[in-house]
Amino acid sequence: MRPKDRLTLAWILLTLRTTIGQGEFTENLPDNVREQRSYPQTPIIDMLMQSVAPNYTPSSPNDIFDFLRDSYPLPNGLKSPLKEYDYVIVGAGSAGCALASRLTEDPGVTVLLLEAGRPEQVPTDVPAIAPWFQFTDYVWPYYMERQPNMCLGMRNKRCFWPRGRAVGGSSVINYMIYTRGRPGDWDRIAKDGNYGWSYSDVLKYYMKSERSNLRGFEYSPYRGRAGNLNVEFIEYKTPLIESFLEAGRILGRPTVDYNAPEEMGFGYVQATVLGGRRVSAAKAFLHPYKNRTNLHILPVSRVTKVLINPENKQAYGVQYVRNKLNYEVHARREVILSAGPIASPQLLMLSGIGPKEQLSKHGIPLIEELPVGQTLYDHITFPGLIYTLNTTRVSLIENRETTLNTVVQWLQFGDSAMASPGAVEGIGYIKTPNSKEPADIPDIELISIGGSLVSDGGEGASKGVRRGMTISEKVFDEAYGSIDATETWSAFPMLLHPKSTGYLELKDNNPFSFPRMYGNYLTERVDVSEFVASIRYIQKMASTEPFQRYGARLHQPRFSKCRKLEFDSDEYWECALRVLAVSLHHQIATCRMGPPSDPRAVVDPELRVYGVGGLRVVDSSVIPRTISAHTNAPAIMIGEKAADMIKQKWSFLNKGS
Repeated sequence: MRPKDRLTLAWILLTLRTTIGQGEFTENLPDNVREQRSYPQTPIIDMLMQSVAPNYTPSSPNDIFDFLRDSYPLPNGLKSPLKEYDYVIVGAGSAGCALASRLTEDPGVTVLLLEAGRPEQVPTDVPAIAPWFQFTDYVWPYYMERQPNMCLGMRNKRCFWPRGRAVGGSSVINYMIYTRGRPGDWDRIAKDGNYGWSYSDVLKYYMKSERSNLRGFEYSPYRGRAGNLNVEFIEYKTPLIESFLEAGRILGRPTVDYNAPEEMGFGYVQATVLGGRRVSAAKAFLHPYKNRTNLHILPVSRVTKVLINPENKQAYGVQYVRNKLNYEVHARREVILSAGPIASPQLLMLSGIGPKEQLSKHGIPLIEELPVGQTLYDHITFPGLIYTLNTTRVSLIENRETTLNTVVQWLQFGDSAMASPGAVEGIGYIKTPNSKEPADIPDIELISIGGSLVSDGGEGASKGVRRGMTISEKVFDEAYGSIDATETWSAFPMLLHPKSTGYLELKDNNPFSFPRMYGNYLTERVDVSEFVASIRYIQKMASTEPFQRYGARLHQPRFSKCRKLEFDSDEYWECALRVLAVSLHHQIATCRMGPPSDPRAVVDPELRVYGVGGLRVVDSSVIPRTISAHTNAPAIMIGEKAADMIKQKWSFLNKGS
């Protein structure tokens, strides 16, 4: 085995066998405390490191695995960044990576990409341990503000909203699911006055970024084959995915490429992986080009403010903190925020762009009054509908799969259970009878799991999924303890187009504080009715022969909050939703895109911040409406499209000068 693989193997086995609770955060822990808690500190690690790397000395006592991280040194031997660049991009997430890569294709421009997090490590390549990274320094540990009658089963009765804090952003910690949204999603965004954002407009950018390797769809006219982002089916599957697809066909849902525009249906999950290993946005768009002399990447650099001339309202740079020192860098052309749907609106408001009353409350001088953060949509799911099975070895169970053999097989071939992205195996789109969406837009996505919440349990298991959702141990044990670590199947219903709208606002004027985030989940009755209808649909699926051949039986979870309600009634499931609904971390619209006539718009259809020159927002926060998609692929598409818009603008200006 190669030395690098030996180190990877040792790290994986250690992390999977160590209680991840030692790495959990509380909200707003100081950075130094968070980093000290990022990895378990035990004598086992010392022994392990002595055996696999006896001569290794970590550069930081709080980052003992830094030798496994990617690196992004400044080119040409530079010890510090330049004082001025053509473009300064804030945030190396999914959109920021694509944007920086495309802009620096022009050797005549310079780009500085600032990122608060660190580069990713070899272990982040492992799809199976994605839940574990929810409690490391790779995330911003955001929590939604407490909402009465929601998130009641969570440890602090608040939903957890982790966002990526890494070079690669949330693509380093997510479940790698690749979805684009339906044509009707994007066409109605364009119809609202957002020129250039119809399905045909965005499709070419999805295809541009994609390197598709999907067997059976090799000749699809909707797939890209020459891009940077690898998209594949997962090689490792349980028999339950075939039951899911067959049940879908029985209920009238064909097995299709669910990212193709022709029809809604079910399919094997399409993931951003290559040979069973995660492909983050950083791997796809930065790593191959990090030796470009005009691309400067500065990790562990937290931007605190956009610099704006108050007289002409022109953005000219940013302030940032690195190694506890304050710095300033200027942009000759544009400052571009790609910090994500939480940090981008926060930075705008800290810089004087936002609701006048809120900025005044926190003593921030107003530059431009805009409804920053006043619209927020999110996708939530219910992971608690679990079916027990009477057949052995048909589902994923962590304790059974975590063996030296499966890890070595993954290292060599990428096709063991280690390649499964959190046990996600299939995606299906449906319209419930309660849907308020147009005919060609689904209201529910079903995520088929090769197991369930209980698959990560048992003696010595990580319990990573349930911990990643911050489910209370007491609530979990009462509801599911009797079936922990047994053969199960579940499908997570995701509410695609919630009518309930949230918002966020500043907590104070300290850039190191987290904003206050309000999800307002299930405040509109139609959201509840669509969710309950999706549960009924899953029950129909489970009653079909493909699942009954495994003896699928609905487990009755015992929630104390719901004990007075009749099990399996609509009222019971609404109660269960309010106990156990969790965010899928797809927040959007906090820097909403829209035409000048849209009173909720923050940026125009070219992503320029209204009223401020030289400033754009390029990330998922600009998506103005809910879409039938997880947000990683759309964010990359937005970065691709923004790069072309920026290039076209400055090419035109340079020709005219």
